[in-house]
Amino acid sequence: MTAARSDREASATADSGASQLALDLPVELPRLQIEPDWKLQPRLWGHSFHPMCSYLASFPAALAHAFVARYSRPGDVVLDPFSGRGTAPLQAAAEGRIGVGNDLNPFAWCLTAAKLEPATPAEVATRITALRLAYRAVVRAWRSRAADVQATAGRAEPGSVPTEVAVAFHPRTFAEVLFLRETLRLDDRVDRHIAAAMTGILHGKSPAYLSTLMPNTFSMAPRYVREYAARTGYAAPERDTFALLEAKMRRLQRDPAPRGPGLALLGDARDAGARSRAALRTAGLPDRARLVVTSPPYLRVLRYGYYNWLRTWFLGLDGSAIDASLDAAHHRAPYLAFMREVLAGLRQALTDDAVVVLVIGEVATDRGHAVDGIGLADRVWEAAARPEGYRLAGVAVDEVDPNRKMTRLWGDEAGRATARDRILVLGATEAGRRRALAGAPLPVDWTWPPRLRSL
Repeated sequence: MTAARSDREASATADSGASQLALDLPVELPRLQIEPDWKLQPRLWGHSFHPMCSYLASFPAALAHAFVARYSRPGDVVLDPFSGRGTAPLQAAAEGRIGVGNDLNPFAWCLTAAKLEPATPAEVATRITALRLAYRAVVRAWRSRAADVQATAGRAEPGSVPTEVAVAFHPRTFAEVLFLRETLRLDDRVDRHIAAAMTGILHGKSPAYLSTLMPNTFSMAPRYVREYAARTGYAAPERDTFALLEAKMRRLQRDPAPRGPGLALLGDARDAGARSRAALRTAGLPDRARLVVTSPPYLRVLRYGYYNWLRTWFLGLDGSAIDASLDAAHHRAPYLAFMREVLAGLRQALTDDAVVVLVIGEVATDRGHAVDGIGLADRVWEAAARPEGYRLAGVAVDEVDPNRKMTRLWGDEAGRATARDRILVLGATEAGRRRALAGAPLPVDWTWPPRLRSL
């Protein structure tokens, strides 16, 4: 997601004079008249892979489509250097483009890779059947092991798991989850696709989930989970993990696999341009993007490891290490310096007429404290994009409905941290700016799946 923490001071001091000047400038950016018709589409509009697993601060697939349809053609490369769960590159690939997603968060990379390099339905069915049969052969051993793990949860012993993990599942379900956790390999395309789908059913409030201890949108605080389970005498329902996984796969496979190729990259957004070009050339594909659609990390709000601790545990990832590598404590000046580095690194990976779309959240509060995030899109233009030679097409405003945010469960501050997104639309050159302006008023076909004549 964001830059590595060890680089923060360097980013904060780079071009500090220019950044400070930009902070003081009155800015009035032109409004780009793009109809926000993505807000009129159903919540789950788009390819059926999108809801593989919930992910905080992700924009809807319909928003990605609004810009992919206007500013790219089949065969064009669409790049997202902060890909999160892969919404933009997946929707691009589903529409016949070449979708490239990059993220520094290995959990995000796993979700993006599972969508852009998916297993076929036949491969999934064969693998889940093999897993089920393998488990049946050793079921007693895994149930005994699960009982031991749950009995020693929270202790400082080798192989122990946190208490909040152990209390989430019924003992028999937990045995199946442990088996899959240790059997699935993230370096295998089919296994990775299945593991990513598993993260989407670990917890939720309906019979479709393996645990009902938490909502499906994010993991509640571990301490809260431990105390809630103890206070209420929570008893996890028994679930058939393999049956729920098969049901999840059927939902994900409603649409055919994306018709365009896709690449998922793991790394810092600041060198995503160079790495995307190298990966595209290796794959024998065009190596410059004609469209960038991305949402840079919000200012000082989210800890992706912390809010996904059960999912990262299942994938064998360290949530604390993820948060240590992602800079979630940006103030405005270092954030702008970081964004300038990102945009500078992208230049080499863009066509001359490329359009760059930055969905920037205007963060007002963080855990009850005021955050200097209002007007951030304007400052990104002044301090980051303009100095690197980008040309401004304008800003579109996307008001965010608090009731549709994944943070709507967070008490008194629910849904209030980000009042709106401002969409900064840039051209890599004057040709890109003109293309952005010309495409803004074009109507978009919202038929899904798309008609063949539109591809």
